[in-house]
Amino acid sequence: MFESVLLAATAFVGARVLPVEGAPIERGVLVIDGAKIVAVGPEGSTSIPAGARRVDLSGKTLIPGLVDTHSHVGGVAGADGSAPIQPDVSVGDSVNPFDPGFRRVVAGGITTMNVMPGSGHLLSGKTVYLKPKPAKTLDAMQIRDGAGNALGGLKMANGTNSQRENPPFPGTRGKSAALVREKFVAAQEYRDKLARAKGDPEKAPARDLGLETLVEVLDGKRVVHHHTHRADDILTVLRLQKEFGFKVVLQHVSEAWKVTDEIKASGAGCSAILVDSPGGKLETRDLNLATGRILEQAGILTAWHTDDWITDSRLFLRMGAIGVRYGMTREGSLAALTLNGAKLLDLDARVGSLKAGKDADFVVLSGDPFSSKTEVLETWIEGEKVFDRSVPDDRLHAEGGYGAGNPMKPYLCCADEVAQ
Repeated sequence: MFESVLLAATAFVGARVLPVEGAPIERGVLVIDGAKIVAVGPEGSTSIPAGARRVDLSGKTLIPGLVDTHSHVGGVAGADGSAPIQPDVSVGDSVNPFDPGFRRVVAGGITTMNVMPGSGHLLSGKTVYLKPKPAKTLDAMQIRDGAGNALGGLKMANGTNSQRENPPFPGTRGKSAALVREKFVAAQEYRDKLARAKGDPEKAPARDLGLETLVEVLDGKRVVHHHTHRADDILTVLRLQKEFGFKVVLQHVSEAWKVTDEIKASGAGCSAILVDSPGGKLETRDLNLATGRILEQAGILTAWHTDDWITDSRLFLRMGAIGVRYGMTREGSLAALTLNGAKLLDLDARVGSLKAGKDADFVVLSGDPFSSKTEVLETWIEGEKVFDRSVPDDRLHAEGGYGAGNPMKPYLCCADEVAQ
């Protein structure tokens, strides 16, 4: 595995810098000190600390680290087949930091992730926000708030994924919504009982981990990430959001283009995907490749996501390029890969753009981010270089080939040749 290198004050000069918050800088300067950005601006007017190491990126493009608002990398699994609603489950308990998928993630320029359980349940568990940096433990990857609490959301789903033939899983859309509503009512009652107890353990209800999680949702401490495709399913989510007052990110939204007025009025953001592999399903048959343009023009906060493996993390930039091809602005589509995703995860104070004070998460590209010929050359997370295409092992993970998905070094006499 490539050994990351932590530098002190370093100035990256000469690149075309796309800061996202601000206009492109044709010959820009990015200065980092440890894990933070300290300056961004044009050459000649941006202060570089005395003694700072200079890295010449002339001819390259420099962008913020990509933010993936919906991923399944890490060998993850959440709820099991025992019930359709399991808010007590945390996907973090199944994340494998040694999973080689994280090598693909950084090869694609992704530096912040929302790792989620699957969508085969109405409620399949808590998600985890993390940085895909080399680590032995989940603790070393998790993103935390100022009080040290690990951050994440809650995964929910509707539509056909969570329907089964036999109880306790629902067989219809109506029953699906009824089960969710019933659980949130129970969470409201649980919260009220805790409030009445006023900290007295003798009066408090028995601890319920699942209801505790839903109380966090009701109190706005945990956002719902809701798998939903069809327009009628999207509207069901918005009805539940209005009824219980939780914050929601609409995930996938294949038919969002049909109900933009309703989404806009709700204040919900969208994490969208343009399905390309391994293919879609009946619920996605009305997917519109112009969704990015339509949502952008409607003024709806929109991000792209991979749903890896649906889109390989190494090809995440392609999502933005397709959005541009079908009418989204270049600025809007780049923001959908970076800052907008950070906003949906409530992490925009730290990541999503190149701005002084934010985490030193950035990507060095060989050219324009939306060109099919452009390659990710380097990926940096909090001032550490975690991917370098010039390193044969990193390049192997970027390009595929035998052993690229194996956490152990390939036992091949010609492995070096394969990576060339």
